[in-house]
Amino acid sequence: MKYKLEKPVHGTIGTEKYKVTITWRNGTFIADEPPSSGGKDLGPDPFTQLMASLASCTLATLRMYIDRKGWDIPEIAVNANFYQEKENDQTVSVIDRDIKFISHVDEEKRSRLLEIAKACPISRILEGEIKLRTFVFRDEDIEKKLHYTNGEVTIVWKPEFCKHAARCVGQLPEVFDVKAKPWINAGGATTERIVEQVKRCPSGALRYFYNDKGPDSVAGG
Repeated sequence: MKYKLEKPVHGTIGTEKYKVTITWRNGTFIADEPPSSGGKDLGPDPFTQLMASLASCTLATLRMYIDRKGWDIPEIAVNANFYQEKENDQTVSVIDRDIKFISHVDEEKRSRLLEIAKACPISRILEGEIKLRTFVFRDEDIEKKLHYTNGEVTIVWKPEFCKHAARCVGQLPEVFDVKAKPWINAGGATTERIVEQVKRCPSGALRYFYNDKGPDSVAGG
């Protein structure tokens, strides 16, 4: 298993209704609810973000294909919205995606681009099988830590944070081996390789610090 994102999307909320700060790999943005739901519309609501994800993925996928083909299609627009209805006591979500080419595009190209849009990564996720796993961390999970060192760098492991498939095992098996005891061999790779892999930990279970700087300099995933 390999996560699509190098770092997980991280969200926090305080007491202000319903302002959520979302942190992603290159910055932050605010999500909120509309006034009708008690928010202040300071940022896109979750439904809007979902539709924006589909729209942006569709447009980027089409642009990649058009550029590769060398076609003269300077601008594309997408509208995305959805509704829900009951079918056999189940709620079914129906998403409508409207694609508009600002300039003339012949019918053959339109048909091909429609198929390309249907194959964009977010389309495949939404139309494929989805399993949503949710974990709740306890206070004691956050406090428990184990340390492994090669003399230059120390790996800090929070065992209870390891609720995801072991990505590190597949990418740096000479250091991380779930069949071994202890499962972390800090001498199995160079410090640079270890630090690089620890930074990829999506759950925060693995962190590191350089021994000459001390535990207060801890960093990582």
